[in-house]
Amino acid sequence: MTKRDLVIRISNDTNLVQQKVLEVVQKTFDYISDALADGKKIELRNFGVFEVKVRKPRVGRNPNAPETDVRIPPRAVVKFKAGKEMREAVLKLSPKELRAMKNGRKSNVKVL
Repeated sequence: MTKRDLVIRISNDTNLVQQKVLEVVQKTFDYISDALADGKKIELRNFGVFEVKVRKPRVGRNPNAPETDVRIPPRAVVKFKAGKEMREAVLKLSPKELRAMKNGRKSNVKVL
């Protein structure tokens, strides 16, 4: 699902103009991004938690020159932990259903 798909669905469900829905959705994403850039944690009940974590420094390998070690410095990354309701909905999916969804076929399981 893309941002555009999300805007269209919300617009259809709420009978609001797509441009206004797009502004609200984009502003929401902007506020989440700004808070994460400030190192804050975003907790959306029944959805999940976004937070910034620091990855430890590590040694990587160049596949084209495996004998050469590459030092990868520590860096900040965004982690997401799904909320209880989302986790339970996703757990209901079988591997067969997931493959069908990835191949463009519809499934009878409704994900929140």
